[in-house]
Amino acid sequence: MSPAVAIVQRTVQAPPEQVFRVLADGWSYSDWVVGTVHVRDVDADWPAEGSRLHHKAGPWPLSLHDSSTVLAVTPDRRLKLTAGLWPLGEAVVDIHLEPAGPSATKVTMHEDFERGPLRWARSKLNDLVLHRRNIESLRRLADIAERSGRPVR
Repeated sequence: MSPAVAIVQRTVQAPPEQVFRVLADGWSYSDWVVGTVHVRDVDADWPAEGSRLHHKAGPWPLSLHDSSTVLAVTPDRRLKLTAGLWPLGEAVVDIHLEPAGPSATKVTMHEDFERGPLRWARSKLNDLVLHRRNIESLRRLADIAERSGRPVR
């Protein structure tokens, strides 16, 4: 793996299988991935290797339609995908889940631009923006995963 532009971590108060259930629900991506405003379609076998989810990113009327493709998956442990944002480029996002106690998970997200103009335009400012975006994405992922394990009242 090339040196990642952004590596962020967060401890989620839910076991890995509960966090992975959120990752395995492609329709939830616009709820936790900052910048994804709408999921248009999800392959029926998501998150199997090679499966795709089709999304819209960015504010209207400048929204970009593209897709993300699963590169590797280990249930309850890892999801690696390419995230398209053409014509701006493509990133590789690698999410690792590690048990962190009896009912907690350490989530680590690596993201790096792999293709397109965003790869060539790397700068400390871009790195900082991407890092901050991913901190917020993991906060949202944690909120959803932690809520999903609570009993309904």
